[in-house]
Amino acid sequence: MRTSVRRIRLAIVSLVFAGTALAQSTAVTDFKAQVGGDVEAMKKQTQVMIDMVFSFGELGFHEVETSKYLTGILEKEGFTVERGIAGMPTAWMATWGSGKPVIALGSDIDCIPQASQQPGVAYRSPMIEGAPGHGEGHNSGQPLNITSALAVKRLMQRAGLRGTLKLWPGVAEEQLGAKAHLVRAGYFKEVDVVLFTHVGNNLEVAWGTGTGTGLVSVEYRFRGETAHSATSPWRGRSALDAVELMNVGWNYRREHLRLQQRSHYVITNGGDQPNVVPAFASVWYFFRELEFDRIRSLRETGDTMAKAAAMMSDTSVTSRVLGSAWPGHFNKPVAEAVHANIKQVGLPPWTEADQTLAKALQGELKAPVTGLPVQVKNLQGPATDETRTGGSDDIGDVSWNVPTVVLRYPANIPNLPGHNWANAIAMATPIAHKGTTAGAKVLAMTIVDILTQPALVDKAWDYFRTVQTRDQKYQPLISPEDKPATWLNTKIMAEYREPMRKFYYDPSRYDTYLEQLGIRYPTVRRNAPAASKAK
Repeated sequence: MRTSVRRIRLAIVSLVFAGTALAQSTAVTDFKAQVGGDVEAMKKQTQVMIDMVFSFGELGFHEVETSKYLTGILEKEGFTVERGIAGMPTAWMATWGSGKPVIALGSDIDCIPQASQQPGVAYRSPMIEGAPGHGEGHNSGQPLNITSALAVKRLMQRAGLRGTLKLWPGVAEEQLGAKAHLVRAGYFKEVDVVLFTHVGNNLEVAWGTGTGTGLVSVEYRFRGETAHSATSPWRGRSALDAVELMNVGWNYRREHLRLQQRSHYVITNGGDQPNVVPAFASVWYFFRELEFDRIRSLRETGDTMAKAAAMMSDTSVTSRVLGSAWPGHFNKPVAEAVHANIKQVGLPPWTEADQTLAKALQGELKAPVTGLPVQVKNLQGPATDETRTGGSDDIGDVSWNVPTVVLRYPANIPNLPGHNWANAIAMATPIAHKGTTAGAKVLAMTIVDILTQPALVDKAWDYFRTVQTRDQKYQPLISPEDKPATWLNTKIMAEYREPMRKFYYDPSRYDTYLEQLGIRYPTVRRNAPAASKAK
């Protein structure tokens, strides 16, 4: 009799737990439906934000209008904004809510030099020749994050959910110039999970070792002595000679470096005029490798080259770090949660016009003419030698301090060169608008997972501690004395900001930026490849 009673009690307890789990699952499903619906309802606001930031076109450390506009929106929505953080005037952190979990949403906001381009036009057509533009698509990430955060904030208020949302921009990402300074200043110390978003051409997420390299960005500055280049050159000591000697030496050394390394340079100061021996000259290097120790070693080789060049030219040399990035490592449990939401949301329904623009641009660039994707990608695991891309992103520094994932969303066109005017063409069109809205749904649903499933946060940190950082600990590639290189891009923005101002988007007068510019969507060459049918 007692055994039967005990069995009945156990059965009742099991039913209670099963009922509770079912109720929780139902609630989470309902919450996700609510935030997805709110994101869809805000797609006009998302479009306006995307088009507005596109029109600003600001380079790294000079994202003044962009930051002013985005933080203004967040403050109106009740977020508390701290500006000018970590010594960077355009960096900020916006916070809403209280308690755990603390979820930080990040995305980059800077653009590319000489990438000015009319959106929706499938061939080279700059708005201002030589001006910067969003030739990577960083105008869409913060609109995605803000849309997601507002949808989740409203849910949290309705449902009484506790947690803290933090939004922050990747400033000067193209210079790899900011995130290590944010880490050093402690802005991620209380954060439980970082959800980073980056423009792409599909909905996808990965875990484990990232596909990119890490790097340290170093400028070498040589000092010599002026003299008349024709009448008494022997009295001068050319700093430009030192720069050229260093570059020649490095290019010979390349043969004896690992195939996995990437290194490149530009001469930032080559002297004043030919008839004066240059007393000052400088060269800016990116040293890229796959692991921290190898990056540090590559930089040490560069230092040796610089000293040798100075000795050969009888000049002196100093150096300064302008930026850095750790190779990324991304969190498996969080990535799995993101991917489950990706499968639920799916890709946007592309129109014939969308596919026509994509195929025309791909044909223009003599790239594979595949159009826009119609199937989401599978969850990607750790990168292999075959999947390494060579590029870098300083979200890697954040990923070694907090469980982090990067959601890529389909706001751009496949098979483009990157860091190029062509990558700006889709970024203020329906492709970017729809792709960003799809990404915002995935992000909002993932935030719901983190808010409602404490076990997910625990699993994320368990992976971070026992797998990711078990044998490798974070050491910054910047020194305590290194400051953000906020002087970068000053000259370019001083030249182009005023001419660009007349192209700023005015949503009070025009429905879209395409309408303001008078662009028919899509604008393609007569012989451009056509879309076979709408997808």
